[in-house]
Amino acid sequence: MKKLMLYSVAGVAAVSALSGAALKLYAPLGSSPDKRQRERFAGLRNYRKGKFANADAEETTVDLSEGLSMLKDSLFAGDVERNPLGKLPVAEVDWARIESAQDSLTWFGHSTFLLSIDGRKLFIDPMLGNRASPLSFVGSARYSKDWLLAVDRLPQIDAVLLTHDHYDHLDYGSIRALESKVGHFFVPLGVGVHLSRWGIDSARITELGWWEEVPFHGLTLALTPSRHFSGRGLFNRNSTLWGGWVVIGERTRFYTSGDGGYGSHLKEIGEAYGPFDLTLIEGGQYDTRWETSHMTPEQSVQAHLDVRGDKMMLVHWAAFTLAFHSWTDPIERASTEAVRQGVELVTPQVGETLSLEALDSYAPVRWWALS
Repeated sequence: MKKLMLYSVAGVAAVSALSGAALKLYAPLGSSPDKRQRERFAGLRNYRKGKFANADAEETTVDLSEGLSMLKDSLFAGDVERNPLGKLPVAEVDWARIESAQDSLTWFGHSTFLLSIDGRKLFIDPMLGNRASPLSFVGSARYSKDWLLAVDRLPQIDAVLLTHDHYDHLDYGSIRALESKVGHFFVPLGVGVHLSRWGIDSARITELGWWEEVPFHGLTLALTPSRHFSGRGLFNRNSTLWGGWVVIGERTRFYTSGDGGYGSHLKEIGEAYGPFDLTLIEGGQYDTRWETSHMTPEQSVQAHLDVRGDKMMLVHWAAFTLAFHSWTDPIERASTEAVRQGVELVTPQVGETLSLEALDSYAPVRWWALS
């Protein structure tokens, strides 16, 4: 049966709207690794037949019947509240805390957050645009708008860390807006081609493979495996790598999973780098039709336990509708499972800054129920 790569209904529609020469000329689509780069990747264990692969060789695909059922769900979602009914409650940004040297984390929704650790500012997956799409008029619209306007208020960013090249994580407009404020970019193998096309000098880009570490101003950064896929167009799927990040500072050990399905790699990460003071685990935009590439909330809580985390935060929700469950289903299910498993879940509002030194006194609030 004909196989279709899971991307997102909106993403495929957007990219399909561009054809021929436009695919090569339209900057937000990014680029693809050239022959020299592909030859460099060829010796890697997770690079097979010209593409990156998951450790278990599982490729995320959706067959034709499943694709048709997705289309049906998108047209007849019924009573499922896939978007907030009213205005999303957003916290007033505390710029003084963001600018301070105190260890903190500010969440901008979905998988975008600013980490302040040991006086350094790290921006992970800085997707601040209004749509998870290469086009401004097609694709999932953000629940809270105008985050790009916040770029002017941001302090200098020591480094941007990217987990993979999908539109809801790597956004052309956000990178262009942030470029002059960022010192360096750390990315999975191949992802640097997008940044280079967008004008970022190669000297400011470091690409890593799974389990590779780099020192950075006293911190240790490590790219860890995830079970996912990549690609920004119809013809370059899995041409770049994906993964999660470990950040180790003097007082804080931090982990973010990036996107990915549940697997044995999580315990390996815990054995290699845990325990972690705080984990950010993806747990939204799930579906049985793509269970290999995104975790359910219950699996997210188990992933936190596998990597030996203390406090956990659920990410990959509260910004875009990319699946068919209600927009609050991820956090409701994760909250229930966290109680069952004895996991301490932190649930900041979008825009809120958490003090990493005061997480023990954090009191969770069900802010999503106020929308």
